[in-house]
Amino acid sequence: MRIPFSGPVVAGTLLQRRLRFLADVRLADGGQVTAMCANTGSMKSCCEPGRPVLLSDSGNAERKYRFTWEAIQMAQTWVMVNTALPNAAVEQLVLADALPTLGGYGFVRREVKYGRDGASRIDLLLTHTPPPRKRKKDPEPVARCAPDGSPDLYVEVKNTSMRAGEHSCFPDSVTTRGQKHLEELTALVRKGTRAAMVFFCGRDDTRAFRPADEVDAEYGRLLRKAVKAGVQVLPLQFAVSEAGVVLKGVLPVEL
Repeated sequence: MRIPFSGPVVAGTLLQRRLRFLADVRLADGGQVTAMCANTGSMKSCCEPGRPVLLSDSGNAERKYRFTWEAIQMAQTWVMVNTALPNAAVEQLVLADALPTLGGYGFVRREVKYGRDGASRIDLLLTHTPPPRKRKKDPEPVARCAPDGSPDLYVEVKNTSMRAGEHSCFPDSVTTRGQKHLEELTALVRKGTRAAMVFFCGRDDTRAFRPADEVDAEYGRLLRKAVKAGVQVLPLQFAVSEAGVVLKGVLPVEL
């Protein structure tokens, strides 16, 4: 199952990433554009000027930054850098029943509030309970499968672009937000529900996944604590190309 980018793809060469959320790119015709960089991390091992990059074209000339930076080529491997794509890609795979570990649920909801203070939002909530209708005239949702009595499954998705040796690693910078997510998921499973951390490993040149303890030791500690409590860890490895992303399989977890 191939998941395409959000718009037509344009190739170029990275000149620089600046102000964190912008990237200056030289196009094949010699022109230069500034693309939106939807990535808050440090982008270790995937942000080298002079490398080939892929941009998606929104086609909207009125948008401040018409192009979005999707991927960069490191050595012979394309690496996914757009953190906006993984959530949608994982949702599509769940709806297509392509992820048995996350299967068996009738409904998928996005950005649902949860947590101790109700201020956190889970990327995907897999449930047997129909979502509330936005309008009274909207039809009742139809279940895709019959409830089996299993608890709701809270799924957090993290784009994982960093490589260290043979490993895909997360995070690539200290993430207090990510630490909080792990604490929230751990609390959920201790109350009897299900939770999963999906690491979207958008490069196919690694053989296993591990936490980047050298970057954020606290995140690594909390991830191991979460796994011990029952949070599932699912590192999905994707091959990236101009045509989009394709799931290759699940990487071994080395904690």
